[in-house]
Amino acid sequence: MRIDRTDYSFPAPVQRELTAAVVADTHGEDPFPWLGILDGAGPDLILIPGDVTNRHSPEPESVGGLFELLTARAPVFMSLGNHERMSAGKVREEAARTGVRLLENDWTEFEGIKIGGLTSGYAEEPGPLRQGHFRTTPKPDLAFAERFASLGGFRILLSHHPEYYPAYLKVLNIDLIISGHAHGGQWRLFGLPVFAPGQKFFPRYAQGITDGRLIVSRGLANNAPVPRFGNPRELIFIRLFPGSGETGV
Repeated sequence: MRIDRTDYSFPAPVQRELTAAVVADTHGEDPFPWLGILDGAGPDLILIPGDVTNRHSPEPESVGGLFELLTARAPVFMSLGNHERMSAGKVREEAARTGVRLLENDWTEFEGIKIGGLTSGYAEEPGPLRQGHFRTTPKPDLAFAERFASLGGFRILLSHHPEYYPAYLKVLNIDLIISGHAHGGQWRLFGLPVFAPGQKFFPRYAQGITDGRLIVSRGLANNAPVPRFGNPRELIFIRLFPGSGETGV
């Protein structure tokens, strides 16, 4: 299956042009099919909005290898997705070893850009793992989201679940929100996404850009029980160029 490259451009208060690669929902799959695309773009930083693991493999051996490949290319920033609920310890260990900046309801700064990571609400859910597709996604740490929104400067929030945007994040003053999780709707019929966890059938937030600031990646894995159909995998690049004003594509 092909891998699409998608590019967005935004003005930002940066001293030089920066390119950020969005590596979403790899789920332990082989990264080599898309590494050539990544290298061709030569990103200045790499953003991972969660789900580098697969919840069916609590101790994924592929995490360290992926992190090593990415940190050899650019600084890496990551938030936790729902699949990391069973493997967060391994992810933390490998992030510390390889230099990935894991942002668990926390933020950092890179060349004047504030980057935050909003942890999936599933990470704090008590009891047995239950991620039923028709359930409401558990709330994230809204206090952190509000604190992050109150910061000055240009803010990018890694938020695995795009369904958090209409429910909690749309009202907050955050410049860019980067999500994955929906896998582009898994199946696309006549260009329309069919299903996404947390959004049910015909989801609104499954790919592309909404309100000029929510970017949803279709992701890079195809190892779900129901394979993709009419829905290529996607590697996103965000160009931030010196300037100010309204964001755009």
